[in-house]
Amino acid sequence: MFLRILDRLEEIIIASLMAAATLLIFVAVIHRYGTGVPLLYPYFIQLHISWAQELCIYMFVWMAKFGAAYGVRTGIHVGVDVLVNQLNAPIRRQVVLFSLFCGALFTAVVGTMGAKFVIGLAQTDQVSPDLELPRWIVFACVPLGSYLMCFRFLQVAWRFIRTGELPHQDESRVEGVEVEIPREEPAR
Repeated sequence: MFLRILDRLEEIIIASLMAAATLLIFVAVIHRYGTGVPLLYPYFIQLHISWAQELCIYMFVWMAKFGAAYGVRTGIHVGVDVLVNQLNAPIRRQVVLFSLFCGALFTAVVGTMGAKFVIGLAQTDQVSPDLELPRWIVFACVPLGSYLMCFRFLQVAWRFIRTGELPHQDESRVEGVEVEIPREEPAR
C-alpha cells in the first residue's frame, strides 16, 4: 500500500511540475511578445512575471530529481548493458547487483551531502533572487530526490534478488492503447 502511494505521488509530482512549468513558460512568452503589440501593451505591462524564469528553472530541477528516481523504478533510466547481457547468468547477476548497490551508495552519499548543505542553509537568511524563497527550500530537492533514487535502486535490487528480473521499458507499447494483431486465415 505504501509503495503504491509513493509511486502515485512520484508520478503526480513529476506530471504537475511538468504541466505547471510548460504553462508558465507559455504565459511568459505570450507576455513578452504581447507587450510589443500596441493594443495589448497597456494590459500586459501591468503584469509583472519577471520571476517566471526562476520558478521554471526550480520546477525543472525538482522534476529532474524525482524523474531520475522514476526512471530507476520503471527501467527507463539510462544504462549501457550491452556487455553485461553477454555475460553468463551467475556473473551477470553479480555485475547487475554490484551496479545497483553502487547506484544506491552514490545516491545515498549525494543525499547525505545535500541534506547537510540544506540543513546549514536553513540556518541562514538566504533567499532566491526573484521569488525570495528561502534557499533551503529550493535546494531541498537534492536530498529528497537523491534519497528517493537510493530507495528505488534498493527496491530494484531486492526485486532482482527475488525474481531475477529488472524493470524494463517496451518502447513499442503505449499505455492505454491495445492493438490486436489480426490472424491470417488459413489458405483453403
